[in-house]
Parts: sequence; C-alpha cells; structure tokens
Amino acid sequence: MADIVKRKLRTFPGLQAAQFQHDSDIKATDALKAVPGLDKAISKIMEYGLERLAYLDNTASNVRVTDKMFGNLHQSLQWGCRILDMEEPELYVTLNPTPNAYTYGHSKPFIVLTSGLVDLLGPEERFFVIAHELGHIKADHVLYTILAHNIAAIMERLGQATLGIGSLLGQSLVYALLEWHRKAELTADRAGLLCVQNLDTPITTFMKMAGGASTLFKEMDKQEFLAQIRDYEDADRSTLNKAYKILLTAERTHPYAILRAKELDLWHEGEYQELYKL
Repeated sequence: MADIVKRKLRTFPGLQAAQFQHDSDIKATDALKAVPGLDKAISKIMEYGLERLAYLDNTASNVRVTDKMFGNLHQSLQWGCRILDMEEPELYVTLNPTPNAYTYGHSKPFIVLTSGLVDLLGPEERFFVIAHELGHIKADHVLYTILAHNIAAIMERLGQATLGIGSLLGQSLVYALLEWHRKAELTADRAGLLCVQNLDTPITTFMKMAGGASTLFKEMDKQEFLAQIRDYEDADRSTLNKAYKILLTAERTHPYAILRAKELDLWHEGEYQELYKL
C-alpha cells in the first residue's frame, strides 16, 4: 500500500454514482423496477429481517479488517472511500478457498473477501476488488443484491401464499435480477478503475479470476487475453450463436471476464479520461 500512496492518487470530492454508472446498468435497473412482484419481494426481505441475520452471521463467522487487523487491506479500504468520497463500510475476510468478494446489507453494508481471493491477488489487485465493492455501495446496488441472494426462498414463500401465482411471476423477476446483476458489475468495475487509476491492474485481476494458476502468472499476456474478445465477438455472426450466448449468460451473476476487460478498456479510453481531468 505504500506504493499506492506514493502514486499520489487523485480523489473525486462530490463524486456522484451517475458520473461513472454504465448505461446498461441504468437500463437494466429500469427494466427490473417494471417487473411484477418486485415490491413484494423487497417487502419480504424487510419482513424476515434477512439483512440483520446476514450481518450477525457474518460478524460471528469472519474476521473484521481494521487498522490493527490486516492493516494493508484496511488502508486500501480507506483510500477507496477517500477517492470515491463515501463513508467507510465494514470489511471482512472469510475462510473460503474459492476466490470471491461480495457486498451485503442495505442499511449497514459490509464487504467480504474470501481467503482464496486474498491469496490469488496482489496488493494493487486487492485494492481494485475492494474499490469495485465500494462501487456497488456508492451506486446503491446493495438492496437488489440482497434480493438476488434470497430470491429463491422469497419466491417459494410467495408461491405458497398465492397458490403458485407468485412463483410464476417470480421467474421473470429472477431473470431480470440476474440481468441487472451482470450490468451492475460493469458500473462497479468503473469505480475500481477510478481508485487504482491504472488499467493494467483490473486486466490482470480479470485474467487471474478467469484462469488464475499462481504458477503460471508470469506467463500471462494481457494482449493475448484481450484477443480472446475478438474470437467471442466473431461468434455473433449467426442468429443461432447469438441465441447460444443468451442461454450461456442467462443464469450468470457476472459477465465473462474478457467482456468486463473490454468494457473497462472502452471506458478508460473515453469517459474515464474526461472524468479524471475534472
């Protein structure tokens, strides 16, 4: 983290989420709000106290990051909040070999990093991931994230209460939530870039998350990774392949790593430069 300080990262006082929000995120959010059953599902979250239960379970199970516990991670959290001009949420590390990070809690959000992710990434890449999660909080994504995590149980309860009608309506809500979730990730990636202020860091993060064998890190090549995008896009030449792509992504919570790299590269070359100069 000392290197992060030495780079004299610029901050963005008064930054608003709309300044870095991805257009697809905005459209997916509008579409989600129009799906029948959304209000009922959200009310069930509040009724069942799912947010509070998750917070208590997290506090009891995981290790909280502070200035005296995992100090480097805490410094990354502080810098991310300072750059994005936001209050500091709680940050935790959980014992889980699968590389992952997530944000939970609407009224009192908290971020969790798995031990597998901490082991996989270097200091700057961890900073990017923490900043990515801060982006979810800054963009008010967390309420819908809670809904996405609990949608199956909520739809089951609604179905029982409405003789199955709630479950039928719930299927459209599930797919709308997943579509929104994928688009929200693109916005959060932009927040991560605003913090690390170096495009190579998110690219190497995506590469490691896609195929991160630690013994092969030195053999990874950014240009070869980005070249995969062209192969994927070439598959759009037929209607059948487009249909296959929809089927492949319909139940994913995150876009493919190569597409996230492409979207961030495009933003870095355009709107990011304008925002950085403000």
